[in-house]
Amino acid sequence: MFLAAASGTSDPLDAWEEFLARFRWQNIVAVLAEKALTLAFYTLLFIVLRKVAQLVLRHVFRRYRENGKYAVSRVATMDTLVTNGTSYLLWFLYFYAILSALGVPVGTLIAGAGVISLALGLGAQGFVSDVVTGFFILLEKQFDVGDIVQIGEITGTVTAIGIRTTQVTSFDGTLNFIPNRNISIVANKSRGDMRVLISVHVFPTTPIAKVQETIAAVNKKMVPDYPDITDGPNILGVTDLGKGDLAVQVQMKAKNGAQLTIQNAFLSAYLQALHEAGITLPTSTLNLTKS
Repeated sequence: MFLAAASGTSDPLDAWEEFLARFRWQNIVAVLAEKALTLAFYTLLFIVLRKVAQLVLRHVFRRYRENGKYAVSRVATMDTLVTNGTSYLLWFLYFYAILSALGVPVGTLIAGAGVISLALGLGAQGFVSDVVTGFFILLEKQFDVGDIVQIGEITGTVTAIGIRTTQVTSFDGTLNFIPNRNISIVANKSRGDMRVLISVHVFPTTPIAKVQETIAAVNKKMVPDYPDITDGPNILGVTDLGKGDLAVQVQMKAKNGAQLTIQNAFLSAYLQALHEAGITLPTSTLNLTKS
């Protein structure tokens, strides 16, 4: 296709010129131009399709957000998953088209690669497991983007749910990438109200009635300033914590995410009010717990 018939010659220079002359340069240039145009076409088509897909998905999910019928975190989760899935699909089709245009028998190579096929099969098995697990996470609404979760030893905020991995940002800023197939037990701390339990340690000789009266006065004053409190506060009374430790416990429920702020604010107010009331507390055994 690219070589012409050779003729005998003894001069090295003439032989080199004859060798170069044997190439059908017009055919070579034509084939290279055709391949270049094909690659350029597929690349341009990929860019256009990717841009169109992004615009369409952005428009669709914006309408879902504006609709108001779906939770914002739910829409964000689906947006991330569908966008990632579409991107992976387009990249796969693009590389397949490029290799095919270059004459690489992709299907034959994959089918007859032996060890490579086995490796790809094992990789595909993990990939499919990730995708299926991610699907059930969404179907069962185990968690959404923005939820605070504990997965194994990792605790943090879900920042993205992809078709292969879930991203969780720890409270110290660490970004954790967790393969979906490794997610077996999830503790979602963003569903429902959270219980707030405050323990104020006291001496056996402390006037309990006066402590409870002071705490009740603080509650009455502060509750209107904290609309995130959904139940209580309720004074549970004196609790024996063991080893001679006694505490007056107060329990309330708060909207998720507000519990720590409410804990700190109410404990500080209790301590200040009890101090002003002249009640001495065991300073080394003050405790604040949450569950």
